[in-house]
Amino acid sequence: MKKKQLFSAFTLAGVLAILPTPVFAMHISEGFLSLKWVIAWWIALLPFLYFSTKRLKATLEEHPNCKILLAVIGATTFVLSTLTLPSFTGSSSHPAAVALGAIMFGPTMMVLIYFIVLTFHALLLSHGGITTLGANAFSMAVVGPFVTYGVYKLLKHLKAPTWASVFVATAIGSLSIYITTSIQLSFAYGDAATGFLGSFMKFMSIFAITQIPLAIVEGVLTVVVFKVIFNYNKQKLEELSFM
Repeated sequence: MKKKQLFSAFTLAGVLAILPTPVFAMHISEGFLSLKWVIAWWIALLPFLYFSTKRLKATLEEHPNCKILLAVIGATTFVLSTLTLPSFTGSSSHPAAVALGAIMFGPTMMVLIYFIVLTFHALLLSHGGITTLGANAFSMAVVGPFVTYGVYKLLKHLKAPTWASVFVATAIGSLSIYITTSIQLSFAYGDAATGFLGSFMKFMSIFAITQIPLAIVEGVLTVVVFKVIFNYNKQKLEELSFM
């Protein structure tokens, strides 16, 4: 990819980062989880971060020419995850943007990439928080990429067209994040009368079902971005066994 385009991607990311953007999304806010759940989700996340770091190092050693592509994926993921889109409930949200890296580089490596993105979200944009970073990263950097990649591979195995596979995998992967967040919040805030199940249904109605239109939009947007990246990096993507 041309250096000018790479520079433009990072410039856009920087501009979006400093703009005040009110977002009510899948992030769990700072201080919203008790200490036991903060610790539990960090413990659940750490093994994935460890293996993700090893996978990233191995990939760069095997494919050193993919460094620029990896940087573009990271910048694009950050940019897309800061875009505010309306929700029909009257609030707003943003694309998860996990599909790009998950499908191209695999879900394991995407864990570390998206963890870094979420860290910037917490420090620069006030999306989520440091104590809830473990929980947010588990839903968005672990569940999202692995579900996306699994659906994509299944559809490709069934001989579905590449771009249709990207669209469906992105949409389902996005919804899986909201479902996971609903589960996390249900564990932390069980309904007094109906327990976990009652709480889960309430959170699902807020975080999951209302995000179906957003998941569709994100699927379309991801296909468009994939086509642009593929046109400039076909050889590298073939080396990564994307096609």
